[in-house]
Amino acid sequence: MTGITDFDALRRAMAENSEEPEGPARNARAEQLLAEAEKLDIPLAVIEALGHQLKVYNYSSEKDKMFVPFARLLRMWDERPEDFDEYEVHSLHWVFKWMSSGMLGQPHIPLASIEKWLAEMETRYRLAGHSERAVRSAEFSVASHVGDLARAERAYTAWLAADRDTMADCHACELHSQGEWQVERGRDAEAIELWGPVLEGEFTCAHEPHTVLASSLAPLLRLGRADEARAHHLRGFRLVRPMESMRAAYADHVEFCALSGNEARGLELLAERPAYFTDSGNPRSGLEFLSVVTLLMDRLTELGLGDQRVPGPAGRPWTARELAAHARVETLALAARFDERNGTTHVGDGARARMDQRPLVERLPLGVRSAGRTATAPVTVPAHEPAPEKDLAALLAEARRLSDTLQPHAVEAWLAVARAAEGVELAALDRAEIADHQAMDLGPEGIALFEQAAELYAEAGDPGEAWAARARGAYVRALTGEVDEALGAIAGPYDAVLALYAEGATGVRQTASVLMSRARVLMRGVHEDPSGDSPDAELLDAAEAAVREVLALVDGHTGDDVRLAARAAEGQAMLAELAVRTGDLETAVRLFAKASAAFVEAGLPWFAVEYEARSAGLAHHLGDIAEAERGLRAALEHGGPYLEAPGRAQLHLQLAEVLGGRGRSQEAAEHALEAAHWSDEAGEGPTLGAWARHQLGGFLLRQGRWAEAAEVLESALPDLSAETHGDGAVVQTKWWLGDCLSELGEHRAAAERRLQAAEIARHWPEQHDHATLAHLAAESLGHAGLHTEADQAYTRAGDLWRSLGNVHGLVRSLRARAWLALRADQGLDSARELMSAAIEECEAALLVTDDEEARQRLTGELGHTHRQFGELLARSVAEEAEDTAIQGAFEDALAQTAEAVAVFAALGDGAVHTRTAAELAAGWLEADLSRPADAAARARGVLRAYEGADDGDETVQARRAEAEQLLQLMEEQNDNK
Repeated sequence: MTGITDFDALRRAMAENSEEPEGPARNARAEQLLAEAEKLDIPLAVIEALGHQLKVYNYSSEKDKMFVPFARLLRMWDERPEDFDEYEVHSLHWVFKWMSSGMLGQPHIPLASIEKWLAEMETRYRLAGHSERAVRSAEFSVASHVGDLARAERAYTAWLAADRDTMADCHACELHSQGEWQVERGRDAEAIELWGPVLEGEFTCAHEPHTVLASSLAPLLRLGRADEARAHHLRGFRLVRPMESMRAAYADHVEFCALSGNEARGLELLAERPAYFTDSGNPRSGLEFLSVVTLLMDRLTELGLGDQRVPGPAGRPWTARELAAHARVETLALAARFDERNGTTHVGDGARARMDQRPLVERLPLGVRSAGRTATAPVTVPAHEPAPEKDLAALLAEARRLSDTLQPHAVEAWLAVARAAEGVELAALDRAEIADHQAMDLGPEGIALFEQAAELYAEAGDPGEAWAARARGAYVRALTGEVDEALGAIAGPYDAVLALYAEGATGVRQTASVLMSRARVLMRGVHEDPSGDSPDAELLDAAEAAVREVLALVDGHTGDDVRLAARAAEGQAMLAELAVRTGDLETAVRLFAKASAAFVEAGLPWFAVEYEARSAGLAHHLGDIAEAERGLRAALEHGGPYLEAPGRAQLHLQLAEVLGGRGRSQEAAEHALEAAHWSDEAGEGPTLGAWARHQLGGFLLRQGRWAEAAEVLESALPDLSAETHGDGAVVQTKWWLGDCLSELGEHRAAAERRLQAAEIARHWPEQHDHATLAHLAAESLGHAGLHTEADQAYTRAGDLWRSLGNVHGLVRSLRARAWLALRADQGLDSARELMSAAIEECEAALLVTDDEEARQRLTGELGHTHRQFGELLARSVAEEAEDTAIQGAFEDALAQTAEAVAVFAALGDGAVHTRTAAELAAGWLEADLSRPADAAARARGVLRAYEGADDGDETVQARRAEAEQLLQLMEEQNDNK
C-alpha cells in the first residue's frame, strides 16, 4: 500500500506526512510508516519512524499516545546508542521536554512520576553536557501547574539565568511561557511587553505567534487596549483554525468572544470544532476549552438566550442553559482530577475563576460577519420615560415641555399622556394636543385625526392652532403622493391664518406652522416633479416664494423660541434643496451648512445631521474633500446617541470612503469597522454591512495588515453579489483577498481567489483587469508548486497582454514561463525559446515606438530580460555536471548578462543601479570562468560609477561592498598565481 522499499522512500513518506494537516489521519499514517520501517531491518529507520510518530502525536488531539514511542526510543538509546545518528540523539533529548509537559496534562499520571521524570531529564541532560535551562523551564512548568508559587519563582529565575543552548526552547516559545507567568501573577502589561518580539515577528516557530496572539487577548482587554485585542483575534484565529492540536489557544479566542460582546461569533467558533467537546487525548486543553464554553453559555443565558440552540457534544441537541450546566460539571470534574493528583486546589480555583469572569467590553466590533445578538442592551438615549407615579398633570407638563422644545421622544410622551387620560374628563385644549400628537405618530392614517384636533383647538379658543393642525394634515397628504390635493387642502388654512395674524388674533408660531406646512407641500411637489433634470420653473418659483415667506415671518422673532428657530433653519435647508434642483451646488453646500449651524445654535443638533450629510455629499461631488470630511464628522457628532443604526452605518461608511480617498487608511479602517458593526445592528449585514467589510478589508490591506484583511474580506464574500453590490466589488474583494493570501504564503488559496476574480473579469469589455488577474494567478500557482497550471495561466495572461498591446505584460509572462520550463519537464531548450521570444517582443516593439518615454521603458524591459536570461542559463547547469557543460552554460550566461549591461548603459544615469547590478553579475561569471582580470575590471567599473555618490544610499553601499569583495578576491587570485 505504501510502496516503501528502502530508507529513502520511508524518509520521503515521513516528510510528506509531516506536511499533512494535524489530526488522527496523520497519526494513523505515522503508525503505518513505523510498521513499514520495522520491515526494513534498519535500526535508524525505526528510530526515525518512532520520532516521526512521537512528533505527530504531540501536535494532535492524541497527545496521550506519545509516551509509548518515547519509552521505546529511550530503551533503544540505552541499549544501542550507536544506532542513533547526531540528529536523532538531539531529537531524543529534545522530546524529554514534551514528555514533561505531556505528563502534566494527563491527570492519571502521578505527580511523583512526573517529579521522577524531571530528575531523570536533569541527569541525562547533565551527562549529555547540556545547560540546565530546559530542565529549570520544565521544573517551572510543574511548580506553576500545581500552584507552588515559591518553587515556581525560584525555577523561573534559574531558568532565565541559565545559558541558552541547543536544548533550550526557541525564543518565541520561551517568551510565551514567560508572559503567561506574568499574566498569572496579575502583571498583564509586563506580559504584553515580553511578548512584543513574538507579536512583531522577530521570533517565530511552527506554533508562534499563534499561541502568543491567543494568550494576549484577555490581557489586552483588561488593559483597555481593545483595538489591539481585535487585531490579535483576527490575525491569531486565522493561524489557530487549521491546527487541531491548539485547542487551548482556540479556547482563548472563544473566551475573547465571550468577554467582548461577540457571543454570536463565539458560537460560530464552537460550531467549527465539534470534536473539541469530546477529544480526550489531552485533558488539560479539554479543561481549558470546557471552561470557556461554560463562560460563553452563562453569558448567553444572562442575556436572556438560555433557550437558544447552540453547538455542543454530538448525539443530542443543546440549549445554552443546558450546555452551561453540562460544561460546568465536566470542567469541575476534570479540575478535581488534576487537583487530586496535585494535592492542591490550584487548577480548580483557576477554572472557577475563568468560568465566572465578567465581560470586559460591552460590544467590541470585529469587522467580520456577525449574526448580532438576539437580545442586546439598547443604546443609551436621553428619552422621556415618565415614572409610573407621575400624575396626569405632570405628564402633560412634561409632554408640553418636550414638544415645545422639539426634543426627541415628544410623541412618546404624548402617548403616555393619552394612556393616562383614558376615562378622564379633560379640557378641550388638552384633548386637542393629545389628538394632534397621536395624528403625528400615525402618519397617513392620522389625517382624519388632524381634523379632529383642529375642531378641539377651535373649541378651546385657539383658531390659529386649529388652522395649523389642518395644515399639518395637508402636508401628510402630500407625503402620500397627493400633492395637488394637499395644495388644495392647505389653501384655506393659509388664507385664514394670514387673516388672523393680520388682525392680531393669532401668533407668529401658529402662522409660521401653517406657512411651513405649505412650503413643505410645495417642496414635496418639487421633489416629485417628473421633469427631473429640467424642473418646472413655475413650481420652483412658487416653492422658493413660500420658503422665503416663512423666513420673512420668523425673522426677528426667533429669540429663545426653539420652534421658530427651527423654522428658520429648515427654511435655509429648503433653499439649499432648491439650489440642488437648479444645479447651483456651491450655493446648496453653503445653505445646508447655514441650516445645520442654525439647528445647532438652537440646541437641536440632531436635526442638523441630515443636512450636514447632504452638504458633505455635495462637497464630495464638487471635489471639496476637506469640506466633505468636515460635514460627515459634524453629522456623526451632532447625531450623538439619537442616530439610528442604519444612519450611523451610512455616515461612518461615507466618512471611511472620504478618508480612504485622502490616503488616511488607518482612520478610514476605523470608520469602516464602525459601519460594519452598525450595519449588523440594523439588520443590514448582507447589504450595507458587506460593502463596509469590503471597504474595511481594503483599508487593512493598504496598511499591510494581511491576516486581518483576509479575515474581513473572506467574511464579506458570502454576502457580496453582483446584483446588490456590482460585480466590480466582487472582483475587487477576491483580488484583494488573493493579495493578502499571497503575502501570508497561502499561495494555492491565493491562486483560487485570483482565478475566480479573473473568470468574472473575463466578461468585461475592457480586459486589462482580466489579464492582470490571470498573471497574478499564475504567480500564485507557481509559488504553490503547480507548475503546469501556472504555465497555462501565464499563457492565458500572455495572450491577453498581446491582445491589449501591452508588451511589458507579455514579456513578463514569457519570462515567467521560461523559469517554469526550466523547473519542469520542458527543460532548457524550451526555457531558451521563451526567453528569446521575450527579447524579440521587446526589440520588435522598440522598432515601432516613437514616444521617448515608452522607448525608455521598453529599453529597460529589454535589459531586464537579457539579465534574467543570463541568470536562467547560469542556473540551468547542475553543480555535478561536466566542466565543459558548466563552462558552456556560463559563457552563454555571460553573453546575455553583458548584453544587459550594454542596454542599461544606454539608459544613462537613470539606470545606474540596474546597470551596476548586471555588471557585478557579469563579474562573478567572469570569476567563475577563471578570468580574474576581466572580473576585476568590472568591479572597478562599478566603483567608478559610484564615485561621489550619496554614501547614505543603501543601494550604493551594497553595490560598493559587493564590488570591493569581488575585486579583493580577484586580486588575491592573481597574487596566488
